[in-house]
Amino acid sequence: MAADLREAIAAGEYGSGGRLPAEQALAAHYGVSRGTIRQALAALRANGLVTSRRGTRRVVLGTTRVQSFSELVSFTSWARSLGEEPGGRVDRIERRPATAYEREQLRLPADGEVILVLRARTLSGQPVMVERSVYPLWVGELVARIPADAVSHTEPLQEQGVVFADADHTIDLAAADADDARLLGCDLAAPLLRERRRSTDPSGAPLECSEDRYMPGTVAFTVHNSLAGSALTRRQAAP
Repeated sequence: MAADLREAIAAGEYGSGGRLPAEQALAAHYGVSRGTIRQALAALRANGLVTSRRGTRRVVLGTTRVQSFSELVSFTSWARSLGEEPGGRVDRIERRPATAYEREQLRLPADGEVILVLRARTLSGQPVMVERSVYPLWVGELVARIPADAVSHTEPLQEQGVVFADADHTIDLAAADADDARLLGCDLAAPLLRERRRSTDPSGAPLECSEDRYMPGTVAFTVHNSLAGSALTRRQAAP
């Protein structure tokens, strides 16, 4: 049901800012309970496609591909969840001394080295993002053995025991450099949506310091917050 509604939203059947049918009407249409409908709507909310207020008709927020930060998933897994065909190709791999920022993010010594992997990513054949992943040497050497046109790096790394368990994200804008312009087909210095990410394993050890630059209008990111989960609310609720 969530996939069916997602396709309808993507096709513009409800329009941006329009409202979905009421839960009761959707339940009758699909022949299921309202609880099942709420689960499908929760999936749409997690993808940033509709508002989240229960008891009211959900408002369509837009049709741009949306990735939620409520859980940590790879670009490949996220794309497939939307019915898109992910693609990728490594442009270059280089070993070099780590910058001060990279040493801080990856907890490297003053003379630490890293491996940079520059990769172009596509969705259903459309160039959408340039990925700059900086790894400590032991992870980068594993990545270097993965075929250049492999769709996913995360999956083969997981098979070798490298698990990306947590990540911190920073979202801002960046001007396209020569690599971005060449791989995305955009103008030099064109504004790109930038996601900077630091990923760690289950023990908290840094695995990756990444900078992904997206073409405008190709993706959006969502974060779900709740007052109920804040420390202030918990203190106020305490007896």
